[in-house]
Amino acid sequence: MHIDVDRLDAAVTEAAAEGQFSGVVAVDVADDRVLERASGDAHRALQVPNTASHRFGVASGSKAFTALAVMRLVEDGALHLTTPARAVLGADLPLVDDAVTVEHLLTHTSGIGDYLDEEADWKVDDHVLRSPVHLLDRAEAFLPELDGFPQQFGPGERFAYNNGGYVVLALIAERVSGRTFHDLVHTEVCDRAGLTATRYLRSDDLPGDVALGYLDATGNRTNLLHLPVLGNGDGGICTTAGDLHRFWRALFAGQIVARETVDEMTRARHDVPAEDLRYGMGFWRHRTGPAVILEGYDAGVSFGSTHDPATSTTVSVLGNTSEGAWPVIGATAGLFD
Repeated sequence: MHIDVDRLDAAVTEAAAEGQFSGVVAVDVADDRVLERASGDAHRALQVPNTASHRFGVASGSKAFTALAVMRLVEDGALHLTTPARAVLGADLPLVDDAVTVEHLLTHTSGIGDYLDEEADWKVDDHVLRSPVHLLDRAEAFLPELDGFPQQFGPGERFAYNNGGYVVLALIAERVSGRTFHDLVHTEVCDRAGLTATRYLRSDDLPGDVALGYLDATGNRTNLLHLPVLGNGDGGICTTAGDLHRFWRALFAGQIVARETVDEMTRARHDVPAEDLRYGMGFWRHRTGPAVILEGYDAGVSFGSTHDPATSTTVSVLGNTSEGAWPVIGATAGLFD
């Protein structure tokens, strides 16, 4: 892939100014970082500037890590794609249809009611969680959040993006493995990929290299009271631009799961016109091309990472505001068209 770095840099600079971007932009090609820009503050009150080594939350970008942890259990024989959710849930979440399988949950085709329905009338900075956020520190703690939402359609009938389905996957993974979801992701995904900075971190106990998530472009209000204290199956892991490029390269080298599993997970199964993308199993796909995409949007988080496995090119935009990354992501998208 040929990249006109000067032209791209100018486009990124313009888009960053337009969106009052706070965060990091990095373009990596194989072993070389060809563009790196950091702007805004990781801690506004203390005037600590963002740097390329800062860690950022990636919201739903974490779903790929959840999917990979589940597929590690599938490869080990502890789970199967055809395993019914009910076989693991027992009496919990009784409104989940008997026919819902692990594969339905992974591909957003389960039809279960979603505790964070993205088509509902709520704003990104609303307080949408029913439980006190400090209690949401493990998969089992989400049961009161997930319960009480009726099945929306028959399993397998269609694609409908579903946050709750990925928390159910985390719960299933914990129960069949006997390990915490966070331990599974850290050891079976992050460690296998050589990711030293990527971890689930408590929002009330953040290390100094984590950029705080701000609700808007100018104020000091953070997302502390808007998100679970510890992210889970549907989002919340923290990472760096460097770790993201390492993640993509390790994924397509077969270091996390086997290459045939990677191919199955990244295969485009569904067209999603509303997003102008396609979807596989934990991963978005470019609308027509080979690029594979992670995206995340939440209070204090706007994020995108796109990778072309043929050229080992990664573009990552990690924002620590709710909206700022989107113009920058748009400015870099043409590299993969």
